[in-house]
Amino acid sequence: MSERTVIYPGSFDPVTYGHLDIITRGLNVFDKIIVAVLNNSRKDPLFTVEERVRLLKEATKNFDSVVVDSFDGLLMDYAKKKHVSVVLRGLRAISDFEYELQIAAINKNLNPEIETCFMMTSNKYSFLSSSMVKEAARYGGTVSNLVTPSVEAALKEKFGDRQISSQK
Repeated sequence: MSERTVIYPGSFDPVTYGHLDIITRGLNVFDKIIVAVLNNSRKDPLFTVEERVRLLKEATKNFDSVVVDSFDGLLMDYAKKKHVSVVLRGLRAISDFEYELQIAAINKNLNPEIETCFMMTSNKYSFLSSSMVKEAARYGGTVSNLVTPSVEAALKEKFGDRQISSQK
């Protein structure tokens, strides 16, 4: 049987425990996960692509079957380049499904040989998004239960140490 590799694409700005939940559970289904950080010129991320890759590598360092990479351009071109035929996407709510369904449909149009696999996030992370983490961190909210210690430290560096409260 051949190795089942999947691409888990996203902006990961920053990586959260919700993302790590999808990665961990994805390894129960797939042999290898390529976590691919999208370099989207239309977005204004808090962290650079290099910083996001570094934070993801730190967060996944104990997973032998996870590779962190980055790409720009079309996901379908990247998948073809990597010889991967499945894309993994996490879903939190119905609103995510509508958006992800549109993306999966256009991707299928671009390359009918590549499938999209949707995985529901665990209930305890169903509310969690990178945007919410950044907003909470910006105004001094506790984020230690939402992100890894290295991501929390990176947020402190971006927003200033006085802005983030650690959970006691």
